[in-house]
Amino acid sequence: MLKTRHILANLRIQDVRFSVRSVPLIIQNCRYLHRECVSHDAGKSASTAGKNCGSPYFITTPIFYVNAAPHVGHLFCALLADAMARWQKVKGRSTLMATGTDEHGLKIQQAAANHGVDADTFCDGVSAKFKSLFIEADIQYDQFIRTTQQGHIDAVNSFWNRLFSQGFIYQGSYAGWYSVSDEAFLALEDVEEQTRADGTKLTISKESGHPVTWMEENNYMFKLSHFQQDLLHWLKGGVIHPSHYEADVRLMLQQLPDLSISRDSKRLSWGIRVPGDDSQTIYVWLDALVNYLTASGYPHCDTYHWPPDCQLIGKDILRFHAIYWPAFLIAAGMEPPRRLICHSHWLVDKVKMSKSLGNVIDPVEKINHFGVDGFRYFLLKEGSLNSDGAYSDSRVAERINSDLANTLGNLLGRCTAPTVNKRQELPPLCEDDLFEFLSIGEREMYTLLYELPNRVDSLYEEFHFTKALDQIFGHLHWANSLVQAHAPWQLGKSVEPRDQVHLSVVLHVAMETLRVCGILLQPVIPRLAERLLTRLGVPRSERGYQDAQTKAVSGFGQLGEKVLLQKKVNAPS
Repeated sequence: MLKTRHILANLRIQDVRFSVRSVPLIIQNCRYLHRECVSHDAGKSASTAGKNCGSPYFITTPIFYVNAAPHVGHLFCALLADAMARWQKVKGRSTLMATGTDEHGLKIQQAAANHGVDADTFCDGVSAKFKSLFIEADIQYDQFIRTTQQGHIDAVNSFWNRLFSQGFIYQGSYAGWYSVSDEAFLALEDVEEQTRADGTKLTISKESGHPVTWMEENNYMFKLSHFQQDLLHWLKGGVIHPSHYEADVRLMLQQLPDLSISRDSKRLSWGIRVPGDDSQTIYVWLDALVNYLTASGYPHCDTYHWPPDCQLIGKDILRFHAIYWPAFLIAAGMEPPRRLICHSHWLVDKVKMSKSLGNVIDPVEKINHFGVDGFRYFLLKEGSLNSDGAYSDSRVAERINSDLANTLGNLLGRCTAPTVNKRQELPPLCEDDLFEFLSIGEREMYTLLYELPNRVDSLYEEFHFTKALDQIFGHLHWANSLVQAHAPWQLGKSVEPRDQVHLSVVLHVAMETLRVCGILLQPVIPRLAERLLTRLGVPRSERGYQDAQTKAVSGFGQLGEKVLLQKKVNAPS
């Protein structure tokens, strides 16, 4: 019933004043509701046999524009999605993570011409670079959508016909400013005149700074102006995170003219033609946004999962995802996304990393130098939703050495050294021994270890990876200080039974900290976490979220093979 109320709440048009145009939306949503209930029940049945609960956790990145090779900003966005999907799996839920490449539009048409190749060949080459990057970065996507693939073209045609049949597309004319770089139509208040050094004047986008051109042509329009109240109602659910971006969206909604959703195919030949009208090419953003539906299995209504639980975007494409996209979906009788997570950018020398500026950082080069998990860790530890991140090679090296080598790696080495851990095991623990050998403060910190999973879960779910990693490494720093204070290397030399019990207590507490933190670090540094947990002898069947909440009082069996967890790195010279 809660699901029903939520969907019906989204059907509200102009508060409680239903109009004729509401009827098709209600019919479509009721049909959608039926499919959703059926798939939800089926998912519950399937989850009974395993740990999955309900339908897959559906998370998306934007599809990345292929006018140039990928940079660190693209990787950061994909990494946020990958880490969240991995965390859901640690919690026992199946996932559907979608990413891909946006391959239509005037920029692609021009970039291909500049390279002296046809658009298909150009797109194949750049899209392959994104796939290669994701393999290098250990990004485990489930769907990689290319807007040039036939399945996506079919989805776009189906979605266009759906909007058209509902009466939200009409033929008209457009006159206004258009930014080729942003592939965006801009209102008068969104542009400004700039005087260049040579005295000439140029009209640019206020937001991006890219040049704009005046465009007048006949095309197809979408009745965006009809959806102001619907979008305001959607925003009431607190769907945009961080929440301060909601104010930006509400400001955009104050002026909501109808939107041109096609271009004259003589101007834009590289794209999907309007169904039944080859003289027009579908607007690249409508084409691109439908990729999320393509990834879900649309238009095959018996297989697709909708809506997404979470859609990740950069702050520069907020308008397209927080206004155009939900309006398109509502018009089609479909539910908008449950959450939009808007992340900030990466800066180099205090300037936004941008392909057009040429100040991009090659992520493959950095992964090859720093290692995949080290580079993943840096981006998730230093990146933020709320503020732009500052990139420098020296900072990457400093973070890897401080946290992964000196803290995590050092603690593992201290606890598993043969001179200290002679039996090469996670020793069992008698709780009474804690009171004899640990101080009150040490016992309290050890108890807090089993509250750490809940704290980390709350932060991960809000994409606060930086804060979650602070919590995890706070416990690892403490465990290192515990080992330093109790000097197990000295206790290991003693033949006194009491010292051996003391040693077991110290090893157990420190290694338990490693075990719990290793489980929680799996989404961020999956390969290092795998080696850590294997070295500790933690069975693969006991690396889930619930296992991190449970004390391994009886210990585990023999430790796994010795590993060098993380070597120290230097910044490239």
